[in-house]
Amino acid sequence: QLQLLESGGGLVQAGGSLRLSCAASGGTFSTYIMGWFRQTPGNEREFVASISWHGGNTNYADSVKGRFTISRDNAKNTAYLQMNSVFPADTAIYFCAARRDSRNNVGYTRPLNYGSWGQGTQVTVSL
Repeated sequence: QLQLLESGGGLVQAGGSLRLSCAASGGTFSTYIMGWFRQTPGNEREFVASISWHGGNTNYADSVKGRFTISRDNAKNTAYLQMNSVFPADTAIYFCAARRDSRNNVGYTRPLNYGSWGQGTQVTVSL
């Protein structure tokens, strides 16, 4: 399983932008579906976005579609989440996740579908 480490979280004003990074190690990065999830206190972890092995296919939650962009750089073993036009409702701990998938399917949106997780990075959006 991959080991994942997120970075890039912090405090941002509403309407601003932030880019999260997820550095992977311990496996063949390009054979994993990469995903981003987020979680707020008292709530379940929710799907944000996923990306296929080489970035050709992506999937987004409706709440972030058109504002967030997931990408990856396999040469750097890193996945990214570019967050634009953020709202206070985007405030959460953001987690990077990886799924070993032989079909290169980006349609998995439940946390139990992913076998590797980072420790999370806090994103706080202020008014």
